[in-house]
Amino acid sequence: MGETPKPPLNMGAPQLRTPKPPSDMGAPELRTPKPPLLEVARLTKHFTVRRGALGWASATVRAVDDISFTLDAGATLGLVGESGCGKTTTSKMVLGLERPTSGAIRFDGQDVLALDRDGRRRYRRAVQAVFQDPYASLDPRMRVATIVEEPLVISSDLEGTARRRRVAELLDLVGLPERAASLYPHEFSGGQRQRIAIARALALSPKLVVLDEPVSALDVSIRAQILNLLCDLQERLGVSYLFIAHDLAAVAHMSHTIVVMYLGSIVEWGDAVAVAVDPKHPYTKALFAAALPIDLDTPPAEVALRGEVPSPIDPPGGCRFHPRCPVAMPHCATQVPALRAESGRLVACHLY
Repeated sequence: MGETPKPPLNMGAPQLRTPKPPSDMGAPELRTPKPPLLEVARLTKHFTVRRGALGWASATVRAVDDISFTLDAGATLGLVGESGCGKTTTSKMVLGLERPTSGAIRFDGQDVLALDRDGRRRYRRAVQAVFQDPYASLDPRMRVATIVEEPLVISSDLEGTARRRRVAELLDLVGLPERAASLYPHEFSGGQRQRIAIARALALSPKLVVLDEPVSALDVSIRAQILNLLCDLQERLGVSYLFIAHDLAAVAHMSHTIVVMYLGSIVEWGDAVAVAVDPKHPYTKALFAAALPIDLDTPPAEVALRGEVPSPIDPPGGCRFHPRCPVAMPHCATQVPALRAESGRLVACHLY
């Protein structure tokens, strides 16, 4: 099948490299289909909040509402949308930090929500995270060696010498010198601190790393370096990424598939190049029109949206995007659109 072309990333980094497709993406007739590494099925998360001056009344926040997607081994799935669309809540459920209201999460064919104590321990080893602010996620009182070694102390059987050897390997893997082990986080730049966070996430050789805005807190000149590092690590280790970001150009470059969320629901899901270059859902068109152009030769047309994002406490009926949609039809206000195949991807829109 060969390497899938990716759109260039317009962020002042012409040296930015293109991630390769997973190694099993050969010709369909020559390979045996593998089950996805991560499968999310009808996942829902509702929160109950108190309202009113005395907090007597309660309301339900529909943070994530009946979403489904899959992520293959060695691949990257980009999760995009405006603030409050449910991206972070979804990642917390995948990480086991939040329990879903309903739905299922399957990892390597196992039901994550039904795992026993030993199963949950293995799952926590296999799924790690890199967060937005590397300074906030690293203990400023601990030396780098201790920070990177901590997962090994808690969740591995390695002895002291073997752990120190593993720490040295990890620092070298992310491009940090050996002497970095004896320093504190405040002695590094933002990009170097994010490399430390990546080294810690890889300590237990996970199969999946959740990247929650991994470059948004970094200078533009450093972002390409970290994205290149993540591409190299994926190629060398075969790790999968769930990549959450507001930087649509970075998501389009890094991802093999993109899931677009709006107000807790998925509105479009498909091949990253197709979604970024030729979006079908009106909301996806508006997102990429407002971002830096991916193709400088043919910048996207402007798409004007009406109003603000509705509250997840009281989402609109029918299509949740219809109050802001420039091409809304009367039945959009009453009928919920299903995800249907359109131009090689899934789109939840009555236009199709």
